[in-house]
Amino acid sequence: MSTDNIGNKHIEMLLHVKNLLDALGEDTNREGLLKTPERVIESLNYLTSGYKSNIKDIIGDAIFDSEGQEMIIMKNIEIYSLCEHHLLPFYGKCHIAYLPKAKIIGLSKLSRIVDVFTRRLQIQERLTHQIAQTIQDVLNPHGVGVVIQAKHLCMMMRGVGKQSSDAMTSCMLGTFKSDPKTRAEFLDLLKPNL
Repeated sequence: MSTDNIGNKHIEMLLHVKNLLDALGEDTNREGLLKTPERVIESLNYLTSGYKSNIKDIIGDAIFDSEGQEMIIMKNIEIYSLCEHHLLPFYGKCHIAYLPKAKIIGLSKLSRIVDVFTRRLQIQERLTHQIAQTIQDVLNPHGVGVVIQAKHLCMMMRGVGKQSSDAMTSCMLGTFKSDPKTRAEFLDLLKPNL
């Protein structure tokens, strides 16, 4: 995309945010709102930066030969995303496990994979599957398990107004899906966190 197109898109987005504020009945010339359109665009660009991310670039050369085939678990990865239905945040924790076959991945890369998919307009169900499938595709392990527990502001601030509710989703692939013992071991190890 040329710099002219980027500049034109930016101006167009500024006008849309200003028009939205006007339509809400706000005075966009008052001090507190003068820079709001620019801030909203900056915020949205950051919160949707996952669309511009490339998994291969994120992982780089952080895939290594595996010396063992024991379960690897990364718990409590903080997630923040935007619900695609209301553009309101949801946030919580992501837990990932995999059983390596021949390769392992640098632990920090698991969090970076999560960030790629959370920084998009999302639904929690798809997010959970995308993370699991990406790890499966990249490592070809015996299996992958992903569990996400999140609070959705679209439920907490509007609609049913249920502040204490959590949504839980899971995606089990390979051995985590086919072997009840493997799945149970993973879920048992998560119990203090769920």
